[in-house]
Amino acid sequence: MKTKTEQNDVRAFLKKQIREIPDFPKKGVIWRDITTLLKQPEAMRMAVDILYERFKDQGFTKVVGIESRGFILGGILADRLGAGFVPIRKKGKLPAGKMSRTYHLEYGTEVIELHLDALSPEDKVLLHDDLLATGGTTMAALDLIKSMGVREVAACYLVELTGLGGRNRLGNCPMEAVVTF
Repeated sequence: MKTKTEQNDVRAFLKKQIREIPDFPKKGVIWRDITTLLKQPEAMRMAVDILYERFKDQGFTKVVGIESRGFILGGILADRLGAGFVPIRKKGKLPAGKMSRTYHLEYGTEVIELHLDALSPEDKVLLHDDLLATGGTTMAALDLIKSMGVREVAACYLVELTGLGGRNRLGNCPMEAVVTF
């Protein structure tokens, strides 16, 4: 177990591995490009370790990852936690019966979908996405998850953009972000 100072040093290191791309996907947006972190095996392992340590031994039965970058660490985290992995996909990508939710991003509107048989009320779910900004994607995903009767849900992210208020929209949902901007 790392000390608080060591944990902060790891988080500071990981934050430096994330590239900023101004004016993408539109003018005025600063894109946080996690691919520069993911291409480094040790950095990716450190990020997963932080999330694993936060959520281990809590009995999660499923990790739900949001397309597409939420699949990367979400799948690894599911394996480490001994949980199943469930994808939430963009509209039109799931082949079987599904439900959908529409949500707003900082720069547009999207639709996400979840298979009708993906979760049950007995599941305890850890929702993972690469980034928490305004919380629109998370709120749509949480709505899908809870509509399946799931009562215990937590959320985790590689990056949180604190100035956009996403955390406040989560209410009492336990959450963790590896790094914040």
